[in-house]
Amino acid sequence: MASPNTLTNLIPFMYAGMDRVSRELVGFIPAVSRDSTVDAVKIGQTVNVPIVGAITPVSITPGSFAPDTGGVTPGNTTITISNQYAAPIAYNGDEQLAISETGIYNSVISQRFEQAFRGIVSLVEADLAALHIKASRAQGTDGTQPMATAGNFTDLTNAMKILKDNGAPQGDLQCVLSSTATANMMGLQSTLFKVNEAGTSDLLRQGRIGSIFGVDMHESGSVKQDVTIGTAASATSTSAAFTVGQTLIPLATAGTGLIIAGDIVTFANDTNKYVVTSVVFAGANPASGDTITLAEPGLRVAQGVATRAITLIAATDRNMLFSKSAIILATRTPYMPYGGDGAADVYDFTDPVSGLTFQIAEYKGYRQTHFEVGLAWGVKVIAPRHTALMIG
Repeated sequence: MASPNTLTNLIPFMYAGMDRVSRELVGFIPAVSRDSTVDAVKIGQTVNVPIVGAITPVSITPGSFAPDTGGVTPGNTTITISNQYAAPIAYNGDEQLAISETGIYNSVISQRFEQAFRGIVSLVEADLAALHIKASRAQGTDGTQPMATAGNFTDLTNAMKILKDNGAPQGDLQCVLSSTATANMMGLQSTLFKVNEAGTSDLLRQGRIGSIFGVDMHESGSVKQDVTIGTAASATSTSAAFTVGQTLIPLATAGTGLIIAGDIVTFANDTNKYVVTSVVFAGANPASGDTITLAEPGLRVAQGVATRAITLIAATDRNMLFSKSAIILATRTPYMPYGGDGAADVYDFTDPVSGLTFQIAEYKGYRQTHFEVGLAWGVKVIAPRHTALMIG
């Protein structure tokens, strides 16, 4: 039997492998917004993403001419193509002959490509899951997994409330749960799997949750679990008053240890759970001049002049709910030099499920063949106010 030795002949095996891998617990990639218009951006270079701020309504005053108002200069944020990886596959003539004679060549090649795709997809998925530190606020109880109470969806609806209060668009909400939270939903929420109540047998027969309250549900093996928290204890803010929308919180010289980016904190007299997006600490303990910055839209509760105790929420899992447009995944295939390099063949391969387009390059060596499955990408939360955490 002639063994495939070109990319064209290997395409069926790539699809066979990709078809399995893309249906593993990959939930963030299909849930976020995609930007593949980054062909001219090199590694480490940034792309501007325009952001139009709020428009303040004005009263109407009839007159001879329309008022000269409404002009705006859009703001922007940036996203960087910061990752470029290749998963290698290689074999020589003896290895090819050995497995060809056993009749398992096709299966081995398919599985090797499967593992190559799997490795890169897992890296992209993990990068997206790591964006939990940019979410606006959190809901839930540390140590108690979401959806663990039968017939109760308040873990989801309370997270939805955060987005509604923040003004997030409600037309395209996405939720990515860990396997534990998903198991709770599938096993305990009977209205989803009872066909007469759900109106569909998708969950009971196919294991597909679909949409709940207009939220598209996803499951990911990369949801961050037991996230490490800072060491701060008995920290307080300064005595300056708090205002609604404030994000920069000055610290007093009180308590010990550090608050770190990604911590979830509460303040005395305020039950909201805020996500800390960045910190400034001069030493190993809170001191005058140190600050923490909360993700937008900042504080929900105004407070008068007084120091406020700061409490860190214990290590938690970070399930995420967000508007699809709040998170961007920018991807492209790795660059080749002008005129190409030593590759004998190059092929762009698009995964029909996740939508990621990989570059497959084949290099002919001395009595061996080397393949690379490559991808370049970057991730960014462009609207923190449109993201929330469901902790557990």
